[in-house]
Amino acid sequence: MRRIASVLLRSFLQGLLLLSPIAITAYVLYTVFNSVDNLVPFVPRGLGFVIIIVAVTLMGYLGTRFFIGKWLFDSFSYLLEHTPGVKYIYSSVRDVMKSFVGDKKRFNKPVWVCVSNNPEMWRIGFMTQKDMSYLGMENKVAVYLPHAYAISGWVIVTDSINVKPVKKMTPGEAMKFAVSGGVTIVEEKETDATKDQL
Repeated sequence: MRRIASVLLRSFLQGLLLLSPIAITAYVLYTVFNSVDNLVPFVPRGLGFVIIIVAVTLMGYLGTRFFIGKWLFDSFSYLLEHTPGVKYIYSSVRDVMKSFVGDKKRFNKPVWVCVSNNPEMWRIGFMTQKDMSYLGMENKVAVYLPHAYAISGWVIVTDSINVKPVKKMTPGEAMKFAVSGGVTIVEEKETDATKDQL
């Protein structure tokens, strides 16, 4: 009886392991779809999502391809940047978005950061400022440390000698390594090694 219970428990946990990533991904996609779809009222379900995607794509095209569109977006951006209170929210969101999807991506310098010497501990992050002397912090760098399984993180300022570049990983692989808690790349390498052996 105890053995059957153990097998059932193990099977249940394996089922959770298999289904949880699928369920969570589906839930996130459904939530995003639903939220975007609800932005356009009084249209059939699903059409609001398509309208928003087409509108955003069209705005991006007009704002980068045509002089008048670019001028309108730049003017509106200038207005938001100079509105008290609003400018801090707008500029922060704009800079973060540009860091991830803009032409000048900022999270493209993965580094290891020594966060403790006794015992020695290293964290993976992305160098965002390689010179902090303009803030009166000579020989310091700014590093963004993503949190695992979250769209968040924190910035630390440390001596440049505590930082060394990440080798054998692309920026994308480094981000996956950080947000997955350090398991994604390892599992992929092990899978590739197994395929090579076969």
